[in-house]
Amino acid sequence: MSGRRTSNNRIRGPQSALTDFLASNNISAAQISADYERRRREAQERAEQEVAANGTIAEEDEQQPDERDETALQKKKRKRAEEKALAEIKQGKSSKKHKKSKKGNPEGDDSDDAFGMYTKSKPLPGQLENCEKCEKRFTVTAYSKTGAEGGLLCMKCSKELTDQKKKDDKVKKQAAAPRGRQRQKQSNLLDGIVGDGAVSLQDLCIKTIADHVHDLEEFGDLPQSLLKRLSEIFSKRRVVLPRTLDLFLRSGLETIDLTDCGKLEVEDYIKIFSFAPQIHTLNLQNAGQFKDEVIDYIMERDIPLQNLKLYAANLILNSKWIEYFTKCGHRLKSLQLKWLNCSLDDEAFMHLVEHCPNLKRLKLKQCWQLGDPAVAAMQHLQKLEHLSLHFKEPVSAENLVAMITAIGPNLRTLSLEAFYYADDSVLQAIHTHCTRLEKLRFTENDACTDAGYTELFANWANPPLTFLDLSSNRSLDCDKPEGTEDLAGLATSGFEAMMAHSGSALRTLTIASCRHIEREGLANVWDGKKEYPCLKTADVSFVKRMDTMVVAGLFKSCPQLTKLTAFGCFSVSDVMVPKGVALIGVPNAQDSIVQEGGYDLDSIVASMGLGAV
Repeated sequence: MSGRRTSNNRIRGPQSALTDFLASNNISAAQISADYERRRREAQERAEQEVAANGTIAEEDEQQPDERDETALQKKKRKRAEEKALAEIKQGKSSKKHKKSKKGNPEGDDSDDAFGMYTKSKPLPGQLENCEKCEKRFTVTAYSKTGAEGGLLCMKCSKELTDQKKKDDKVKKQAAAPRGRQRQKQSNLLDGIVGDGAVSLQDLCIKTIADHVHDLEEFGDLPQSLLKRLSEIFSKRRVVLPRTLDLFLRSGLETIDLTDCGKLEVEDYIKIFSFAPQIHTLNLQNAGQFKDEVIDYIMERDIPLQNLKLYAANLILNSKWIEYFTKCGHRLKSLQLKWLNCSLDDEAFMHLVEHCPNLKRLKLKQCWQLGDPAVAAMQHLQKLEHLSLHFKEPVSAENLVAMITAIGPNLRTLSLEAFYYADDSVLQAIHTHCTRLEKLRFTENDACTDAGYTELFANWANPPLTFLDLSSNRSLDCDKPEGTEDLAGLATSGFEAMMAHSGSALRTLTIASCRHIEREGLANVWDGKKEYPCLKTADVSFVKRMDTMVVAGLFKSCPQLTKLTAFGCFSVSDVMVPKGVALIGVPNAQDSIVQEGGYDLDSIVASMGLGAV
């Protein structure tokens, strides 16, 4: 009785959770210690037995070396098996070490692993820790940031680290030009637009309007120049749709310019004339659905069209063209047709000549059914001032000479492309009868000679030209790539005569693929001393004698130059481009195909040594 009372009144102190756990599972510290000592004694006894057994075997082997009688082949096989087993053991150890190194030190060894056992682990959320940066004691959370040395940061230092990282990312993003902006810059350079300074407010407003085309209801009373600019942007983005077409239509409109009508239908073209019945200038390109029904509507409503420009309107029949010329041809002052594969043949053109006496501008390009009869009939269009032709059918030099003789004195612009049978007699007719020309294009010909071009420009009564395109006038003889004895195509003499005649007023020059022009002629024209004050755009692609020195001389001789195209000029490299000039096509692996100028002209002259050109 007294013993039970004594045990019940025993005073006990507080017990930890670990002590309670061990007691509940009948785990005793004395028992743990006894089990440890027992395992240690057993391991020691096994080790002593193994040592004694190995020593006995070794003694037996030494005393009886001849008991094991092995052949040479068996001994070789045994050694090979032992080496293989040893290699497998080493490979297994290295793979385990490699797995450990992925988690920790990649070159870690056993000492590193042992050291890792004693490294301090990161504090858990809720524990206290000192900030690595400011050494302030704070409570660790799941959102605590890690510092540069692996320690944790307090909330204030973590916020500062996040803000600094955002600033660094912003600087990197600004340093790398956005892809879209870079692409637009390259597109502008290809068009000869060199950005210098901020964008104008007008251009910025036009771009904003184009970016929100689907949110617009109307343009308002914008001037025609801005409407044309917007139509070009819309056409480039392929957003000229039946809904967006309404933005360009309003009553009283007299001019419509749409350079891509590929998504418009017949009803949309009729809607144009219903909204603007007084329209007199119409420019519709890629108008594939401009059909006979639209021509009927124009004739029924008596639309006063004076200037008509249609591209790819292939679905208008020849009979409908004849009917239109007969009824409304007397109003036409300008007619520009392009890409007409199956309509407008020679018969329809005869009606045009007969019923369109007031025509001043005529452009017929890629009209496949027109040929010699049409060219012969053009000599009756005595009021023509602007003529542009590009036929698929062959045309004789005699008909070209007759046409130029009849209408040449009134012509101000003349464009003859891909007339393969035109010879020096055509150039002589131009020299004799064309004395008011401002623009001349004569391309893709190998029948005219360098002497013919020289005679064309020598002592020509015509004022200096402002636009000149003589591209692809070269010999096509594969057996004589350097040209024949009579130098078919534009060569050095003709080029020098051309620049002597028109260099003072020339604004646009194209001599692409005129490969017979020698370097001497190029260097004489663009020597850095002669000046061509009006030249702004030049194309010298595939003129293989062009080199770096000649290009530098061209920069010096043409102070107003803004765009130089030089594809295929492989002798041009490492050019210092003047500020405000776009150099396009120079093959340089380190730079873009479009190079924007950024050098001062005087520094270019000094570095290139133009006195030696």
